[in-house]
Amino acid sequence: MDRVTVAVSLGSNLGDRRAHLGWALTRLGDLLSSVRASRIIETDAVDVPAPQPPYLNAAVVGETALAPADLLGRLLEIEQERGRERRTPRAARTLDLDLVLYGDRVIETPGLVVPHPRFRDRAFVLEPLAEIAPDVVDPVSGLTMRQLRDRLK
Repeated sequence: MDRVTVAVSLGSNLGDRRAHLGWALTRLGDLLSSVRASRIIETDAVDVPAPQPPYLNAAVVGETALAPADLLGRLLEIEQERGRERRTPRAARTLDLDLVLYGDRVIETPGLVVPHPRFRDRAFVLEPLAEIAPDVVDPVSGLTMRQLRDRLK
């Protein structure tokens, strides 16, 4: 299989947030090649049911030969290895890894939607992505990461 460029967003708002993200970046470096990582930013929790601690967020762009579902499975394994529990939707978490883009593919299956359905409205995803991949195009809107970020400002 050919290698595909993918984008993954990272977030953490429980425990040693910076250590969780650093650990995830190392694991993603084992999973992807040609990895570029953004700086880490701190953001308030968005769209959550109850008050939560602030998040540290980042993004990674890299290449993979894994199929989309296989890559998602590996991301979920990495989250679990770092203590991620899924008790309720949008609950606080030690580690959150979202598959934002998988090349120029649009995927809609029961377990996987790519591009991530809410990334266009989230500055905590677009800011890091625009830093490391400003000219990457969202296959749905046709806009670059920079254009999507600038629309939010």
